Amino acid sequence: MSQPAMMAQFSRSTSSLFDISMPRLMGFSFGIVTQALFAFTVVGLFTFLRYGPIPGTQSWLLMDTLLALQFAVPHSLLLHPKTRDRLRPVIAAEFYGAFFCICTCVSLLLIFKYWRSTNCVIWDLHGTGATCMAAAFYCSWAWMLYSISLTGLGFQTGWTQWQHWYREKKLPRRDFKARSLYCLMRHPVYLGFLGLIWFTPTMTADHALLTVVWTIYIAIGSVLKDQRLLFYLGDSYQLYMQKVSGYPLLTAGPLARSQSFSRTQRI
Repeated sequence: MSQPAMMAQFSRSTSSLFDISMPRLMGFSFGIVTQALFAFTVVGLFTFLRYGPIPGTQSWLLMDTLLALQFAVPHSLLLHPKTRDRLRPVIAAEFYGAFFCICTCVSLLLIFKYWRSTNCVIWDLHGTGATCMAAAFYCSWAWMLYSISLTGLGFQTGWTQWQHWYREKKLPRRDFKARSLYCLMRHPVYLGFLGLIWFTPTMTADHALLTVVWTIYIAIGSVLKDQRLLFYLGDSYQLYMQKVSGYPLLTAGPLARSQSFSRTQRI
């Protein structure tokens, strides 16, 4: 083969390699940045909920309410099957988990950055009371992280889906098997999250606002999650709902054991 022909073939090969590697490089970078952002945000969330922002005297009620809602509302909407269907043409299934993780992290970072605190204190525990409350806060973190691990932390952050894309493997179907804490309640992760916002040695008015808004969000989100899983898993999850309540001691309402949750009630 002549030198010009060899150069032309090398040029075509290099061009083809560049065309293939750039999307891979972008996808690889997207996955790594997502996990780094998640780790950074988790540390920020711990610090924010444990120690809070620096007390101030700014007008806080409207701003903090909007900040609390901008986390709660999109967090539920992005998980809705109809939202996922509408975004599917622009966001591949392998990247949707990472996309959701980034949106969650950004909304939390906005809270960390712009949250306005107040000097109005509802309770301020000291001594044994403060120690017990702090211990409950740390236990809530352990409870929540363990609960997430039971259903796959990688699915929560998009890492598992991204790995299958990177390895060029088919995305696995995510099944649900009730085990450990999920044999006692349907939403142990949400219960742990409630502990993060309620168990604080010092409850200021702005923290109380966050606690109330996110408690309502968790209550509504629990019902929506049941409907979402019923939509995806069908009869198996319906049987699970009949055996296990959403939270311990609940005997009535949508989060109690379900006896008549029909297919027509799915999302």
